[in-house]
Amino acid sequence: MSLLEVEGLEVHYGGIRAVKGVDLVVDEGELVCLIGANGAGKTSTLKAICGLLPSHSGSVRYSGQEISKKPVYELPRRGLVLVPEGRGVFPQLTVAENLAMGAYARRDGDVARDLERMHGLFPRLAERRSQTAGTLSGGEQQMLAIGRALMSRPRLLLLDEPSMGLAPLMVAKILEIVREIARQGVTILLVEQNAKLALEIAGRGYVMESGVLALAADSKSLLADPRVRQAYLGEGAA
Repeated sequence: MSLLEVEGLEVHYGGIRAVKGVDLVVDEGELVCLIGANGAGKTSTLKAICGLLPSHSGSVRYSGQEISKKPVYELPRRGLVLVPEGRGVFPQLTVAENLAMGAYARRDGDVARDLERMHGLFPRLAERRSQTAGTLSGGEQQMLAIGRALMSRPRLLLLDEPSMGLAPLMVAKILEIVREIARQGVTILLVEQNAKLALEIAGRGYVMESGVLALAADSKSLLADPRVRQAYLGEGAA
């Protein structure tokens, strides 16, 4: 069953068409990646999906309902949550307060249980629960941003460049956490600059070039595709 269906999505900046008629689908339970060069339109696509950028035309359906005209604040309550590029943590709040903000709109009684689950998934956040977020390392802030999003109990998680600016060991750790989140049942659409690692953890992938989707296939096929290897994996074409 398709959880997210995007058809003919167009995003314009003035006279510039940043996203040009994109069609993509994410099924319930999938981990799907969207890769491409800087400026290809990946972040604009994510922002348009969750309403942070107005779409010029096209349709965005989430759980069978059109959401392109819905207020942005409604979408997390419906289970669609974005972890933005640059993390976006509240720097003056503590780790514990940031995580609590993720559950702000919830009215159920399981918030404390989910907080313990976050501490299990991110032990470093448990160690630094009283520390202000602005004093954390980049990798720790990324963990916090993901953990805060998970505290809202998302059904669909949009992740925008979670490895950006991180050391290689931390990149591998963050993407392994993303894979574990998917294993736990959260549907994920991942935009990621590290194409090889993204394709290694995702089941399917889309390749974006100059605002259009140039390729779409299962991850193994994309990893073996000479065009992808040459353009995004730093290898020569076969």
